[in-house]
Order: sequence, then structure tokens, then C-alpha cells
Amino acid sequence: MLSPFRGAIERAYLRHLHRRVDEVPTHVAVIQDGNRRYAREQGDDAPQGHRAGADTTERLLDWCADLGVEELTLYAFSTENFARPDEELEPLFALLETKLREFADADRVHERGVHVRAIGDVERLPDRVREAVAYAERRTADNDRFTLNVALAYGGRTALLDAARDIAREAAAGEIDAASVDVETVEERLYDRPIRDVDLIVRTGGDERTSNFLPWHANGNEAAVYFCTPYWPEFSEVDFMRAIRTYGAREESWRRARAERAAALVRAVAEVELEE
Repeated sequence: MLSPFRGAIERAYLRHLHRRVDEVPTHVAVIQDGNRRYAREQGDDAPQGHRAGADTTERLLDWCADLGVEELTLYAFSTENFARPDEELEPLFALLETKLREFADADRVHERGVHVRAIGDVERLPDRVREAVAYAERRTADNDRFTLNVALAYGGRTALLDAARDIAREAAAGEIDAASVDVETVEERLYDRPIRDVDLIVRTGGDERTSNFLPWHANGNEAAVYFCTPYWPEFSEVDFMRAIRTYGAREESWRRARAERAAALVRAVAEVELEE
């Protein structure tokens, strides 16, 4: 009796959260943390945790699309992950390959117009993963309603450093004027395709840090950040909607602060004019 009752309460709470949504972020970025810890607590090996996490990822795509989010970036594999032992890396690479191909062929992906793109130093990945990336990008290239960026072999500081080196090299060669370097110049060299500014970062697993994830597009845009304790395989739609509410509350606070500053400025100008 307790389980059905709890399920009914959760569904009602989820409907309440949906009704309270006033602001929907355009671009959500997710740090999917906790797969290995989840597996250990279940008595399984790390690959089982990664597979369970992949199921959560598929559900997240549906939640985003249903809500109206237009772009989603997933931190799937960082440059630091290469330091993991081979017995964990090989099953993880196999899972990435399988999921990329399955996703690219899924009917619901094409019905929702999902375009898959990889960001990061993909050339560092094994051949079979690179081939799966190319297949997924090619199969979904004509889709244009939802963008899914998969961060693979990704490191935010490395991406910025590479962009800076490219600009310095071009300036030294006289190909660009150093004085003309602006935001667009950097963004063009970060990735070969544009990425929207990040509105909301979500991190699961309990750690409260953004781990070098999309620093240019998130920190530069002062993205809202939502940290939560569930491991990634346990992340639920309720958790996701709480993250969306965090973003909405931040936007509402900003609007209120801007309105208050504008009103204060008007009052200050009016007082000066009255004195004059």
C-alpha cells in the first residue's frame, strides 16, 4: 500500500512543479555524476552503473523535449577520465559506441528532430567510438528542432587554451589583427559549430562544483547551477523539474533586481531635476 501511495504523491507533486514553471532555459548542461558510486552501492561493477546512467540520459532527453528546452549538453567523458583503469574504460567505450548508434537510429530521435553533435578532443577516443560519433552526427544532420551536444574527451580549460593558441598563431602570422579579437573570434575557435550560452547547469551525485565544464558558455553567461544528491542513475523527473524551478527563481530574482535598480535610477534623476 505504501508504494502506490508514494507514487501517487510523487505524480501529484510533479504536476505541481510543471504548473509552477514560468521560465524554461534554452540550453541545459548536465554533469552526470555518480554512476560508479551507484554501482558500488548496488554491489555491481562500474560498467553496470554506466549502463544504468545511460537509461537516465534517454529519459532526460524526453523531459527536455517535452518542456521546450532547445539544447542539451551532456558531460559524457572528460579528459581526466582517460586516467581510469582499462577494465573500466573498455566497457565504457563500448557503451558509448552502442548508445550513439542506437540513438542515431531511434525513431523517436528523428520524430523529435534531435541533432547529435560531439564536442571535445574526439580524436583521442578509440576508432570505434569516433566512427560511432561520425555515424550519429551524419544520421541526425538534417534534424533541427533539438540539439544534443555530447562532450567527449572534453576539458573546458583545454578548449580555451587551444582557442587562445590558435588566435595567437594566426596573429603572429598576420592572418588576423590582434586588436580586432573579440568574443566571436574566440567562439569560432572553441568549436566548429555554434553552441548557445548555457542557462542552467545540473550536477548530480552530491558534489558542488562544475568541474571545468563549458566555462566560456556557462560562467560567461552566469548560468544558474543546480546541485543535487541523487546519483545519475537515480535522477528523476522531479529532480529535473526542481532544477528548472531553480533557474526560474534565478531569472525572477534578476528581473526584480533590474526593476529595482531602474526605479532607483529614475528616482535619483528625478530628484536632481527637481533640485535644479
